[in-house]
Amino acid sequence: MAKKDVEALLIAGGEDKHVRAKYDVPGNKEEFIALAAEDGYTFTLEELDEVLKEAGDVFDKYGNPPKRSIWWT
Repeated sequence: MAKKDVEALLIAGGEDKHVRAKYDVPGNKEEFIALAAEDGYTFTLEELDEVLKEAGDVFDKYGNPPKRSIWWT
C-alpha cells in the first residue's frame, strides 16, 4: 500500500505544477517523506527508494531553480 502512496504522489506531481514546486523544496529524502506525510502520503525511505529505482528516476535536483525529475506524467 505504501508504494502506491509513492506512486500517487509522483503522479500528482506530474499532473500539477504546484505539487511539483512544493515537493522540489525539501533538501533530502527524509524532509520529502515528512512533507508527504503531512499531505496524507505514507511511505518509508526504503519504499521511496524502491519505487524510484524501479522507474529509473533519480531524486537529485538539477537546474536553476533546482527541480527534481521524478514526476510521472
